Amino acid sequence: MAYIAEAAGVSVPTVSKVLNRRTGVSDQTRARVEELITLHGYRKPIANRSNMVELLFRELESMWATEVIRGVERVARKHRFGLTVTELAARDGQATTVDDTINRRPNCVVSVAQLTPAERAQLHAKGIPLIVFDPVDELPDDVPFVGTTNFRGGHTATRHLLELGHRRIAMITGPDHPVCLTRKAGYLSALAEAGVTANPTLLVQAHLVREHGYAAALELLARRDRPTAICTTNDMQALGVYQAARELGLSVPDDLSVVGFDDLPIVAWVEPPLTTVHQPLTEMAVAAAELALMLGRGEEVSQAGVEIATTLTVRGSTAPPKRGTPRTGKPASK
Repeated sequence: MAYIAEAAGVSVPTVSKVLNRRTGVSDQTRARVEELITLHGYRKPIANRSNMVELLFRELESMWATEVIRGVERVARKHRFGLTVTELAARDGQATTVDDTINRRPNCVVSVAQLTPAERAQLHAKGIPLIVFDPVDELPDDVPFVGTTNFRGGHTATRHLLELGHRRIAMITGPDHPVCLTRKAGYLSALAEAGVTANPTLLVQAHLVREHGYAAALELLARRDRPTAICTTNDMQALGVYQAARELGLSVPDDLSVVGFDDLPIVAWVEPPLTTVHQPLTEMAVAAAELALMLGRGEEVSQAGVEIATTLTVRGSTAPPKRGTPRTGKPASK
């Protein structure tokens, strides 16, 4: 603290006020001290942290949140830690912030929410270790994370369809962040390796929800030269494809093969069961929680980033394409 105070040209009590988020410090001075705290990696003593792991979500609407919670809870129970699950989004009008997390003094934080650099700096300044779960953006080299092999997943899904004989393979992509772009890159790489020229008209961008997957599928399947197979960026989009195919009188997989990504429990129960890339969410959550607790104990981790491999789960939604020119999808009779 004395070194930071000297570098910032302020007193040690001023640095203490900044660290403890007290008043009586100008915004300019606070910003200068916080920048030095981040630069030099200063951490407060960890003895006053609680015996809790905090799991941060931006919002809890995603169906795979349950799998993540299950994995973190398993580790917390093993080490006799409590678990707090926090939703930062203010749907009820009462905003929750990282300040609230800091005030609870957790031993460590696993964040599914994509925190801003300023929010990460707040935790760092308070000496609260952070592990980012499945980051969607590029992180600084010193921010530890647990992710999955998104490129491999997109590549494996597309290669499966190519091996079945499909050539007109569409992809419903997601937002332009690294996770979705990497899955798309795997799709394009598999096509290139098979000597299949990627057709830009077979790429449709959509949000990662069923309704947008449905709308994108309607656009693709209404064409005269419709695709014989569709890869999606997540399982929810794939469920939207099922809905669109059904409304257009198309059978999965006889008229259209579909591959999802995530392997949510529900997709094994739809008809037909969905072929999908298994993203090991529970295993990823276990790894993230174990790393977070290691950092909470003051231990060094051997590597900042950990990726757990995806695998392809083949079920009933994929089959060889029919011979002949695909017909245009038409609404089913009621």
